[in-house]
Amino acid sequence: MKDQAKWVRIVYIVGVVLSIIGLLDPMEGSVVILLGCALTAITTYIAKDRHQKIFLINFILMLIGVFFLFYISSLGGLGEGALSWWWGILMLPYPVAVLGNLVLLIVRSLKKKEIKTEE
Repeated sequence: MKDQAKWVRIVYIVGVVLSIIGLLDPMEGSVVILLGCALTAITTYIAKDRHQKIFLINFILMLIGVFFLFYISSLGGLGEGALSWWWGILMLPYPVAVLGNLVLLIVRSLKKKEIKTEE
């Protein structure tokens, strides 16, 4: 059981690192961020964490947003001579999920620091 907890912790940390690396270039790193979000969602589900539903919702939103990001890009993008700017609304779940995931990771790290300082 302890080996599984260690493995889950390592995969969680890899997911967080991938999410942070992808944030250096959010458009080109969207696949890296998506993979990092998937790893954090899977590990919180395995660990039965209290934030598992939020991570899962963020992953689903991110998956939808990245899908439409690539789809609209394959059609020629947004703007003049391509699709209307209103099609960009379909990509909106991606940045919302990225920000939600980032805020949740920051809140979790601050909560753990508070718990350690109280002990």
